[in-house]
Amino acid sequence: MAAAGRGSTSIADRVVAKIAAQAAREALGHVPEDGEAPHAMVTVHHDSARVRVGLELDYPSDIGAQCGAVRGQVARRVKALAGMEVPEVEVRVEKLHSAHSRDASQGRIR
Repeated sequence: MAAAGRGSTSIADRVVAKIAAQAAREALGHVPEDGEAPHAMVTVHHDSARVRVGLELDYPSDIGAQCGAVRGQVARRVKALAGMEVPEVEVRVEKLHSAHSRDASQGRIR
């Protein structure tokens, strides 16, 4: 019997979202001190996924390069692990963490 005749496989949006969030963490390498790990929301339609990733970054840093790395890693990992094309990865930087503001909040002044 042909593969198409034996049934189908579907992957829940929340599973793809977990893959995307983990891929974003991999791309960034670390979460800023006092920051939250990246999270993702996904809309799956047939064999493609549109992904929105929210993340927090250290400041100053190359924000554009980090967002580009996240977009690429998310698309590659979702394709490799879920077999889905990812035509769009929207990256939203929700918060910037600066060493200066952390030091001031802890009562240290440089």
